Amino acid sequence: MHSAAALAAVAALALGLSGCEGKDGGKRAAASPAGAPAKEPTAQASPSPEATWDGKVKVLGDGSTSYTGPQPHQPKPEKLKPGQKPPQFVVFSWDGALEGDDHQFSRFREVAKQNNATMTFFLTGMYLLPKSKAAMYKPPQHKPGESAISYATDQHIRDTLEQLRAAWQDGDEIGTHFNGHFCGRKGGGDWSPAEWKSEIQQAYSFVEHWKTNTGYQDLPPLPFDYQKELTGGRAPCLEGQKNLLTAAKSFGWRYDASSPGDFQIWPSKIDGIWNFPLQLLPYPQSEKQVLSMDFNFLYNQSGDNTKGDPAKYEQWRRLTRDGYLNGFERVYNGSRAPLFVGNHFEDWNGGIYMSAVEDVVKSVCKRDGVRCVSFKQLADWLDAQDPKVLERLRKLDPAQSPDWAKLVK
Repeated sequence: MHSAAALAAVAALALGLSGCEGKDGGKRAAASPAGAPAKEPTAQASPSPEATWDGKVKVLGDGSTSYTGPQPHQPKPEKLKPGQKPPQFVVFSWDGALEGDDHQFSRFREVAKQNNATMTFFLTGMYLLPKSKAAMYKPPQHKPGESAISYATDQHIRDTLEQLRAAWQDGDEIGTHFNGHFCGRKGGGDWSPAEWKSEIQQAYSFVEHWKTNTGYQDLPPLPFDYQKELTGGRAPCLEGQKNLLTAAKSFGWRYDASSPGDFQIWPSKIDGIWNFPLQLLPYPQSEKQVLSMDFNFLYNQSGDNTKGDPAKYEQWRRLTRDGYLNGFERVYNGSRAPLFVGNHFEDWNGGIYMSAVEDVVKSVCKRDGVRCVSFKQLADWLDAQDPKVLERLRKLDPAQSPDWAKLVK
């Protein structure tokens, strides 16, 4: 665990952190260490293009995955009509995506279903690798089997597979949070494009070979081809985006959610890949703005302590909920820029951040004009728009409500 001093090294404007977690309870702050020598990854082919489905299920590889046709419950992206106000998109995303003893994966999968929402679940690939096979993981700049987070138990692997299967069938996206969750020195910020390619290749492999690696032959394959499904991710601690993007292009990825933060503005592309950053939101009862991730609210409320004063839990929960809602209302009544909310399946400060996010889902996802979608679905919609209209949208301040008839034409 990093010191409080290290955690406090943040941008003055944000007054918060791009933080990350491990199921071992550890937290890591964003950092920008010096570069390191590159290693060459093994070769990895780009994902194959989508083929027309013939209606037959195709079991792939060792039976860990399968192609079962187009994903259910996917909205058809439509180009804005002249004068039309854009939908208010909200993306709820989850780093790690493990079904542990607290059953948070299944909890928020159900929350999504009950509130007309789909979400993005960023799977940590090594959560499907048994600890007994840890040496199969070759992390960049670390010894085989090393990880900054704990390996999943055998039961948690089985439970996570069940939730991944159900989430995809619900229409949720299965992205990646990569593998060993290394931050700081020798973490993603130090990795070369070649090392990121190796990390990405292994993220694919752990999903595509879980039957071989676990020996679980009694479980059905996942209902998707990960070569087609995986189109983006979020780097641990939001480190190393520049070299990550270079690597991601060779896999045909369409977006990245690893940017350490920006204002609530309409997204743009970096070198052809959609950039979906965390966003600065107005923190209630203050002049602060805080990044739109649970860890940053935690840091502003109890610093480096994940078990703060229980007497303040309810106050902190309301402040967190209201912070997200402040950001939502600002764009919902203004520029209609998408709102990005990042989370972890953690019980920090008594689980108040989980409760706050659930309140936000219930509050916003059924409102008129709101679409709670995955990052992949948002990328689909953005790709369907007139680039000139998107360029005009990006010039709006978050709270600016324009004359849509003049802007969308």
